[in-house]
Amino acid sequence: MAVEVQQRHQRPPLWRDVTVLKWAAQLVVLAVVAAILWILGTTGAGNIDDRGLTFGWRWLTDPPGISIREGIDLLPDSGSRAMLVGIVNMLRVTVSGIIVATILGTIIGIARLSKNWIVNKTANVYIETIRNTPLLVQIFFWAALLRLFDEPLEADIGVKWLHISSKGLAIPWIRPDIGFWQWLVFVVVGLYFARVMYRRRIRHLEESGEEAYAFTYAAGTVLLFALVGWFAHPLMAFLGPVWGGIASFFGALPTWVVQAVLAVGALGIAGWWIKRFLDGLRTPAGLAKLTDDDIFRIVFASLAGVIFAALFIVQGGISNLVLDGMRNLFEFFDGKFGAAEGGLRTGLPLRWSRPFVEVTGANFFQYGSGGIVITGGFFAIWVGVTLYTASFIAEVVRAGILAVVRGQTEAASALGLRRSQSLRLVILPQAFRIILPPLGNQYLNLAKNTSLGIAVSYPEIVLVGQTLYNQTGQTLPVVLFWMVFYLSVSLILSSIVNYYNRKLQLVER
Repeated sequence: MAVEVQQRHQRPPLWRDVTVLKWAAQLVVLAVVAAILWILGTTGAGNIDDRGLTFGWRWLTDPPGISIREGIDLLPDSGSRAMLVGIVNMLRVTVSGIIVATILGTIIGIARLSKNWIVNKTANVYIETIRNTPLLVQIFFWAALLRLFDEPLEADIGVKWLHISSKGLAIPWIRPDIGFWQWLVFVVVGLYFARVMYRRRIRHLEESGEEAYAFTYAAGTVLLFALVGWFAHPLMAFLGPVWGGIASFFGALPTWVVQAVLAVGALGIAGWWIKRFLDGLRTPAGLAKLTDDDIFRIVFASLAGVIFAALFIVQGGISNLVLDGMRNLFEFFDGKFGAAEGGLRTGLPLRWSRPFVEVTGANFFQYGSGGIVITGGFFAIWVGVTLYTASFIAEVVRAGILAVVRGQTEAASALGLRRSQSLRLVILPQAFRIILPPLGNQYLNLAKNTSLGIAVSYPEIVLVGQTLYNQTGQTLPVVLFWMVFYLSVSLILSSIVNYYNRKLQLVER
């Protein structure tokens, strides 16, 4: 006789329901965080009122009344323009420092594994010395080293190949000339077609097995477009009126339109993220069952989109800042692309320039506009953060190389490859799959360490912001600006590193 046993699923009481407890815990934590932020906000607002201060964003559009020592604009006409100068100065150190630190760190990391005793110990001393010395102390050291030199004197007047003084390091440099931006259009187009050519040559290699010379073809494509643009760049002057028209369009655009666009954009981004998240849960049988965490993520993304949309609608200053930024950007392009007086811009895109020392009306000796002058502040912060980050990158590279199985090295030796060929063709391509994630962390550290430029009076975003809030009293808004900027830089760098990390991952069958 068959006995049928029916099991009835009884829902547990609320105080034992895992789903209810999980949601309740998350809502309680969210409420506590919101309450803390509310208390801090109201307390801060009360303190600001008691001290007679104000909180606002007008300082972004008002004239700051300050001068900046170096950058794209020495006398900015607004607070946003002054912050832009600080941002550009910070990015100068960050981008060039990342490139040099990566190259130097890779070389030192390889040298750390060298069988040559002198090379190995030299790399070891560099790593242990730089890594165990505080970064701020190193920055002070490089700043003090440059101040050991005298200021330019009357005997130094004239054109130089190299000149070092307490004001900085002056060297020859290739400087953009009147046709640079028009020529840059050809270079950018050449980069696009070089990418297309590179992919086609790689496809040819995969299909036929013949040598494709993909990099050579890509580099040749860029050089060809650059050569054509060197002579044909005046034809790009027609873009000047186009940029000017776009700048006029943004200048005439009502603020409420930008507020609506930003609000719709925030909601659209939230919807796009939710759609992408749900697409990742789809299977051939359909959408997988959503867990409590999945539902919470969807709800959180929706709330974030609504909150940002409301912020853009309530805070008109954000829209004004976007309008001013877009208008200034296209006005800049209009001035660079427009026709010069008397016809097209016929100057060369680039020119070789040597530095020179000149005397001003007040018998004050200084560097002229020739060549490039690396100021003491830039020199100290750039050398400091670059060498410091390179020491950590060297250890990351060394660990990545050691993580590659020894059989790969033995196989490369069995094929008759030299050590340099083995590293370039076999070891490093596999090691970079391991190296890239921690390498991204070092890039983030370098970007944030540039804020130490304030210690040597380098006008990056922190020093410029400090000067602005000393002038305007808007300390909290400036600090919030800093936080948003560094958060954006960190997220962008992380996205770039994550993109290439996914590209380097092995595709499993």
